[in-house]
Amino acid sequence: MEIVEKFLKKYPREKVMKCYKNTCIAEAITCFLLYGIAMIWIREDKESSLALAFIITIGNLHGLFFTLYLLLCIPARKIYKWDDEDFVFVLLAAFFPFATIWVEKKLARLDRS
Repeated sequence: MEIVEKFLKKYPREKVMKCYKNTCIAEAITCFLLYGIAMIWIREDKESSLALAFIITIGNLHGLFFTLYLLLCIPARKIYKWDDEDFVFVLLAAFFPFATIWVEKKLARLDRS
């Protein structure tokens, strides 16, 4: 966890928390765009190069935010003082559509009681 310590020394807690929350929201938005629009569009119009370009772009963006979410979970665990059960739940939430928003709203709080 020495890498996390260096990361948190380099960047202030508030900046990491804001980045984590924004990544949660961006991951959910790109998930909606990918599943709700791009995949339906490509299924309906298989020969459209615009639909193909859209699904590739949105898919790459979603992959970026998915990876950022998983990477930012590590310093977020230290900031939010999650126990092992919470941390596993947060990691598993990345694999369910829109669960990252729930994580951001419910678990990502400093004053948990």
